[in-house]
Amino acid sequence: MNHAELKALLEGSVKLAKEAGERIMTIYDRDFSVVKKDDNSPVTEADMAAHAVIDDGLEDMAPDYPLLSEESAAIPFEDRARWEYYWLVDPLDGTREFIKRNGEFTVNIALIHEHRAILGVVYAPALSLCYYGAQGLGAFKQDGDKPPVAIHVQSRHRDKVVVAGSRSHRGESLDRFLTNLGEHELLSMGSALKSCLVAEGAADIYPRLGPTSEWDTAAAQCIVEEAGGSLTDMQMQTLLYNTKESLLNPHFFVFGDNSVDWSQYL
Repeated sequence: MNHAELKALLEGSVKLAKEAGERIMTIYDRDFSVVKKDDNSPVTEADMAAHAVIDDGLEDMAPDYPLLSEESAAIPFEDRARWEYYWLVDPLDGTREFIKRNGEFTVNIALIHEHRAILGVVYAPALSLCYYGAQGLGAFKQDGDKPPVAIHVQSRHRDKVVVAGSRSHRGESLDRFLTNLGEHELLSMGSALKSCLVAEGAADIYPRLGPTSEWDTAAAQCIVEEAGGSLTDMQMQTLLYNTKESLLNPHFFVFGDNSVDWSQYL
């Protein structure tokens, strides 16, 4: 795929994420129902509505590429393993934030090629913030209708490290990491926006020491990498996609300063 083709897919994905976001907001602004999935995580009608918008849009834009979404049916690894390109989508990342109505939820759309995210869009409709990037095309942030601006990670961490942390998920592992890290500032944020804080240089690191799925990280990973940062597992190896039956991620770090072995603080 050449740059022109990838750029066209990126522009289409940004448009689609915003359309899905508009659909989410029509539900956000009224009463909505919440049900629990088999893993006890919440799902709302907004999740399903956004999934339908994205599913239809991607089918029109790139009918040859399969879609793997949090809200789609399970697809066996023996089928997925043959995919060279595919879309990896979380139509509403941060459902708990959506339910709390704090605005910190996103639409995540990624294109995967041979286990790596080569296109990513993270759109926060309640905040009118859109982060996006694609391989070789850079990373950008758009605030409302303002022109997009190029974003870059903080390539050398601050003396007082700024840590992005989850607003809904906190545990002993993170507390231990922060203690070992020493003096720091904690920025609490929901959904994939934590990774975007690293991508734009507002945070130095986001340690995720709890469960996530591949659709939670792929879009943001592309944005972070295009902004000069990394998303790695606890062994400091780049996170890859569609390599196994399970779609669960290992624990991971998102960071801008590649000179530091962040695993030393575990």
